[in-house]
Amino acid sequence: MNENELFFRTIQTGNAENLGLQLKRNPDLANIKDARGFTPLIFATYFGKEDIAKQLIEHGADINAKDASGNTALIGVSFKGNKPLVELLLEHNADVDLKNNNGTTALIFATQYNQKDIVEILLQHNSNSSITDNEGKTALDYANEKGLEAISQMLS
Repeated sequence: MNENELFFRTIQTGNAENLGLQLKRNPDLANIKDARGFTPLIFATYFGKEDIAKQLIEHGADINAKDASGNTALIGVSFKGNKPLVELLLEHNADVDLKNNNGTTALIFATQYNQKDIVEILLQHNSNSSITDNEGKTALDYANEKGLEAISQMLS
């Protein structure tokens, strides 16, 4: 197993102490990519590893890096509904309106997956609700299609 694979394995296990030692030895690990284009931060947030995500950010992880599908860490955690990670990323200036390869933003994803709390947080951080995806739909369009009354009201 090479150093990069070992680093991603460390993230998955959540061993913050080992992660710190690896980053101390090689600070560049904070921004490597795996075969799917995941950065360590995207990988950590995908697995809900808040402590690891904090450590990576402290070591210079690119908060707005995209994976092969164009997803950022914020886009990924928005559909999962992980409030602490959404807040952490936004506190560290994650771009709230970046789009993935399908034109989907964190707000659109949060809406599609009925993550009301996340929609509210994103709107508080000035997410642009008029952005359309590659199908020409806004978050409000998805909320209305799915009959998500509470989210539709927030977006209106």
